[in-house]
Amino acid sequence: MHDFKSFPELTNNQMSIYYFQSPHKQITESFGAKVVKVSDGDTVRVSCSFRDFEFPIRIAEIAAPELSEGGHDSKYWLQSKIEGEEVYVVVDRNNRVGRYGRLIGKIMFAGMDVGNQSLNAGKSVPFDQRKDAMMPNLDLIIGRAFK
Repeated sequence: MHDFKSFPELTNNQMSIYYFQSPHKQITESFGAKVVKVSDGDTVRVSCSFRDFEFPIRIAEIAAPELSEGGHDSKYWLQSKIEGEEVYVVVDRNNRVGRYGRLIGKIMFAGMDVGNQSLNAGKSVPFDQRKDAMMPNLDLIIGRAFK
């Protein structure tokens, strides 16, 4: 049995097994939401009209350092941009759920891709350039120190 409380999103593979058991709508399309909390530099919690609980969104295509690896600057930057704001989450049906059961999506705010803004500000790296062990040295990889 799937733990829907801890992992509300089903992967595409799980959809064929657990879809009809899900107590809430599975997200397969883009939607509007309010950012209620920034967890770190690449994860936010949102609320929306079609769910009665808040849930995490992993920002697509970027990787920010974990808080335990000095990622506070990245988190604070993201908080200043979108915490408390209405955003649009763009969902890719072929890449909807990540390794930890979080929904993956591009976050659009004021017509801008927040992930791209994070990359341009030096607060994250492209997801395909991450190394799980390299995040403390993020400033060396992108060629600039966090300010």
